[in-house]
Amino acid sequence: MIDKISGMSALSGLAGPRETDMASAAGMSNLTAAAVAPSPSSFAETMKSLGEGVVSNLKVAEGQSFAAIRGEVPTREVVDAIMAAEQSLQTAVAIRDKMVTAYLEIARMQI
Repeated sequence: MIDKISGMSALSGLAGPRETDMASAAGMSNLTAAAVAPSPSSFAETMKSLGEGVVSNLKVAEGQSFAAIRGEVPTREVVDAIMAAEQSLQTAVAIRDKMVTAYLEIARMQI
């Protein structure tokens, strides 16, 4: 199930700027029973892939910004890319905050 997070990334804000439209968000019907089955991927691999997705969204937004300065890309595409990157970054920060909170709670447990 965790390795199929990328299939739902349009809903979580970790998708690229072109994948955030409603058509891909409605693509959840494509998920099969195999997508729900447990997979052998580890938590670290999942966090790594989510982090790489955030970094790629930030790079796309930066590239779109530079292309807009050169006059190669319409403003709407730049705004979409920046909004997707901002949402990805906010999601990553929220996940980080939850992980730190969980770590601190575990550290406070009495043995």
